[in-house]
Amino acid sequence: MKTFWKILLIGLLALACLHFCPVLLVPVMLGFAALLVIGTLLAGGLAALAATGLSLVAGLLAVALVVLAVLSPVWLPVLAVVGLVSLCRRGRRTAA
Repeated sequence: MKTFWKILLIGLLALACLHFCPVLLVPVMLGFAALLVIGTLLAGGLAALAATGLSLVAGLLAVALVVLAVLSPVWLPVLAVVGLVSLCRRGRRTAA
């Protein structure tokens, strides 16, 4: 194919694209709008899941703190005895 015909064909294709540009942009814009709606729904769902997860973590942390507070009469003296034993044991070690 000669160069002239190639240039003429490319020019005709460019003119056809410019002529049909509004018709071609409608599906592109509808697709963009659909993707925007889907992205918004996904972001909302992700935010709901994050809020649920954070509230679940906060609830579990509150339950753990309540359990620690209720069991403090048991574990605080045990912790003190373990600390004293480890303090006394440390002094008896000999160098190797």
